[in-house]
Amino acid sequence: MVNYSGLDSQFIGGQWKKGTGSSTIDLTNPYTQEKIASFQSASVNDVDEAYQAANSTQEKWAGVNAFERSRIINEAARIMEVRRKELVELLIEDGGSTFIKANVEVDFCIAITRHAASFPFHVEATSPPSIVPGKKNKVFRMPLGVVGVIGPFNFPMYLAMRSVAPALAVGNGVVLKPDSQTALSGGTVLGKIFEEAGVPAGVLNVVVPDIGEIGDAFVEHPIPRMISFTGSTGVGRHIGEICGRMIKKVVLELGGNNPFVVLKDADIERAVEGAAFGKYMHSGQICMAVNRIIVHQDIYEEFSNKYVEFTKKIKVGNPSNEDTLIGPLINHKAVGRILGEVEKAKEEGAVVLLEGSVDGNVMSPYILKGTNEMSTAKNEMFGPVVTIIPAASEEEALRIANDTEYGLSGSVHAGTVEKAMAFAQKMETGMVHINDQSVNDEPLVAFGGVKGSGVGRFGGDWSLDEFTTFKWISVQEEKRQYPF
Repeated sequence: MVNYSGLDSQFIGGQWKKGTGSSTIDLTNPYTQEKIASFQSASVNDVDEAYQAANSTQEKWAGVNAFERSRIINEAARIMEVRRKELVELLIEDGGSTFIKANVEVDFCIAITRHAASFPFHVEATSPPSIVPGKKNKVFRMPLGVVGVIGPFNFPMYLAMRSVAPALAVGNGVVLKPDSQTALSGGTVLGKIFEEAGVPAGVLNVVVPDIGEIGDAFVEHPIPRMISFTGSTGVGRHIGEICGRMIKKVVLELGGNNPFVVLKDADIERAVEGAAFGKYMHSGQICMAVNRIIVHQDIYEEFSNKYVEFTKKIKVGNPSNEDTLIGPLINHKAVGRILGEVEKAKEEGAVVLLEGSVDGNVMSPYILKGTNEMSTAKNEMFGPVVTIIPAASEEEALRIANDTEYGLSGSVHAGTVEKAMAFAQKMETGMVHINDQSVNDEPLVAFGGVKGSGVGRFGGDWSLDEFTTFKWISVQEEKRQYPF
């Protein structure tokens, strides 16, 4: 076990210290269920202190030379490269990541941080021409000020980093609140990385509160001009309502009910492999994970049989083993929730094609045949459960795919790219992947959803836009003739 002493503290104003909250937050390894760290929770006063620290240092940080800010962000990426093994072990112990998934997550973190290091050179002014005689315009891209970031438990390090790195790079102050279940890998380790990289004290702060104790204080605090939230749609709606009332900018990356569509002329073996990876990576605990497989009825039986047989070969168990794809769920409450959904689907008429089993927090796959109205198809499973749904035609497959409140990711397999592209353009999702699976993320591409899956985009210049604002300043160089 890695020694986490020193990371089990709040990081506020450049100081590592105990929280002043009334709760103790214990972190446990989801696989072994051993306690690995314990935090004294952050109080409302700690949250306020963190925001005050970010606010008091932000302007000076924004004034740091662009080359120096870029160097510091690149140094954070270098630290992650050097400490890859340590970070992988942390992700395995703190959140139950498999060895495969943890390495992918570290790669994502390094890539998004490297890209963010270019952002300081793009916080610049443009000079649009004016329709007014004698006027010169300047439009300045500027940091927002202070950004509050709320991270989830499933890809804790990356889904925090994709907000923290761009926000810092453009000159914002940041307060990060990780999910308390993964407070090390999603929170304090980022504070340590950027501290060592040279981000000035107070610019980045990490707080680990008990939400039952602080309520909405993190979002409602008057200092942050933006909240970046990744998590469930229900919580996202609540945060969006608060930010709307307080006129704060908000980015919401929420849940998904992602369809994997297999048309009649698809390459079945290729589709089977893609659907398996897209479903079982990190035990299905990914917002982009395949939740429903929609297959043309003429190839349904062949696809289902091959998918079941392929799934039986997938390694389930100890996440530290390099060939394990399915490790533990985050906690036993998640196991109970998913088993309840499976039992409900059975009562609704679902046919079990592969019966899973449970060992501690580890769940082996369940494969069901059903309809889009069944519990496991209507709801995001966030676990190794998938419903395969037959469709009589391409039109019906599209209707089923779009019949959900969510719209994050999806994929379609077809005999020709042209057919798949036409289908993909009609899918109501923010992202579609042709002849691949639904779990994709790249640093230079727009990432985000529609409908109940959120608002805003991460990646490339979309992140630059999300974490900055614009100010128009004009100069009237000649006396203006007013119409009076």
